[in-house]
Parts: sequence; structure tokens; C-alpha cells
Amino acid sequence: MGQRGFWDEQQRVAKLKEKKPVLQRLSESIPWDSFRPLLDKGYVHERKTNAGRKRIDPLILFKMLVLQQLFNLSDEELEFQVNDRRSFEEFVGLGVMNSIPDATTVAFFRERLRKAEVIEELFEMFEAYLRSQGLQARGGQIIDATLVPVPKQRNTREENKEIKAGRLPEGWDENPDRLQQKDLDARWTKKNGISYYGYKNSICIDVDHGFIRRYAVTPANIHDSQLLPRLLDPENEHDFVWADSAYSGECFEDLLSLGGFESLIHEKGARNHPLGDKAKELNRVKSSIRACVEHVFGCMTMSMGGKLTRKIGLERNDAWWGLKNLTFNFLRYLQRSSHIATVA
Repeated sequence: MGQRGFWDEQQRVAKLKEKKPVLQRLSESIPWDSFRPLLDKGYVHERKTNAGRKRIDPLILFKMLVLQQLFNLSDEELEFQVNDRRSFEEFVGLGVMNSIPDATTVAFFRERLRKAEVIEELFEMFEAYLRSQGLQARGGQIIDATLVPVPKQRNTREENKEIKAGRLPEGWDENPDRLQQKDLDARWTKKNGISYYGYKNSICIDVDHGFIRRYAVTPANIHDSQLLPRLLDPENEHDFVWADSAYSGECFEDLLSLGGFESLIHEKGARNHPLGDKAKELNRVKSSIRACVEHVFGCMTMSMGGKLTRKIGLERNDAWWGLKNLTFNFLRYLQRSSHIATVA
């Protein structure tokens, strides 16, 4: 086999582009430039002099954050992959002659966006874009939560007791380096008899299009039902609300009724009062719609590299999952756009 020449390489690249990979479709379909004003707002900082290298285009860094969420990469792995893979390099808008932002720069940029409270604004901006494209929330809404695991903390029982009480364990303030590695916000919870440690990502999706319309990130021990008022989307064109039995109860039924919503929440049995056949059948009917929200979590688990998060503290996890929810909506937009084009 002979040496590969310039035209061979060009032909190889052309064949790859013919297949329309996901990153290429994202580059072409998402209105990236519309995010620039918000990214500039989060990236602004005073320079004492004009010396030194020019700042990196925030849109490049934002695309790197999207890549990070697509594949659940650490900052260091993200830097390596953008250096290593042509498709990643082209997606973020860099060429072989450009230097790649390092892991520290990416982390610094994400922190700036978090502190400027820009990430939720980016999410809302894309929500407005979806509405402008005729993809407004319709068909009712489905609410659910998924557990977000984080690395377990190796604390003593006494230390955990102090943390749970909202106090700093004795001696921790004397070692700032150690304290930086301690997550004081993550909590333990049990589900189906299994203990989990971390946070929850609670979401509301619309039934017709399947986009995440609202979200909330909390410690894992916060009960799902406490987030219901925060997740309800009043802009959905239909009043139906689906949710599993974790959201059941008279107080929540009253809340939905006061808000003008129609409850399709699963009924829940009680000790010595199991559900009857009619209630079980009704729950099965509701599940045929409610199950759509599981596809969102399934996509995050199977297609977006999993849910394990290595960020410390509620604020950083909120920023991380805000970006992940936004990235899911980008992927969902590709699916809906393809579907609309096929139907047309």
C-alpha cells in the first residue's frame, strides 16, 4: 500500500462529512452566535494592560463545554480529546495551526459563567429560540427526577453528623486544601433499598416535543415532591401534568388545581390499603405517556457518557447539570429537526 497523499486525505474528510455526523449537524443547526452576548457577559474581566495574549473567543470555550457534556469528559480529558480528534477540533472552530485551550482555561471559563449566573440564561435563550421555531411546549408536561452520583466522601460518622447539621467539622477550617476537596452539600438517600450519594436533577419536559423546559438541581435527600411548584411550566399550551407516585398527595392535587392544571399523577397505595385493579390499570395508561421522561435520562446515561459528576458543591453541580440539560436540548433539537424535514 502506497503513501497517502494530499488528495487521499481530502477525499477521506469529504466522505466523513457526507455521513453528516452529530457534531457537524450541531454546528450547522444550533444558532451559536446568538449566545455570544451572554457568553461575553459571563467572560468579561478587566485587563490592566494590553500586554499578553488575546483572550480566547468565548464561543470556542462554550462549544468545548458542550463537547464536555456530550461525552461526560473531565476538563483534562476534554483538552486531550480536542487535541486528538479532528471532529472535535472542527466543531469548536479551531484548525491545526491554532492552540487548544487547556483544562484550566475551560474550568476557569465555566466558573465565570457560573458566578455571573449566565448558564440558566443560556438555557432560557435556547428555550426562546425553540418557541420561535414553532417548538413551544405542548401536549402537557411530565415531571421526574434522576439521582446524580458524585464520588463518595470518606468522612467519619461524627463528621457526617456535623455536615448534616450545617456545621463545619472540627479542624477542617485549619486545612484549606482538604476543605476544598470536601463536598458539604451532597447527601445520602435510599431508593429501592439501595443507598445513593450525591444530588438530584429534577426536570419538566413537554409531551409533544420532549424538550427539557425547566430543571432544578438539589441534594439527593430532597424529596421529589418538594420541587413540584418550581418545575411546573405555566407556558405549556395544555394543562395535563404527568408524574410518578412520588408526587402524589392531596396537597399536590390542590396545588395543581389552584394553578389550573389537570393532574395525571400516578396513584399510590398505602400500607394495608393496596391499589385496586382499576387504579393499577389507570396507572398503566398514565405510564404510557409518563415513560417519555425516562428516555431523557436514558439518553444522558447511554448516549452522553453517564451521570457521574466530579464537581464539588451544589452551585458547581447546578452549573454542570444546567449545561447538560441544555446540551440534551441541542441533541433533541437535531432529532426534531430531522423528523420535521422527513415529514415535510
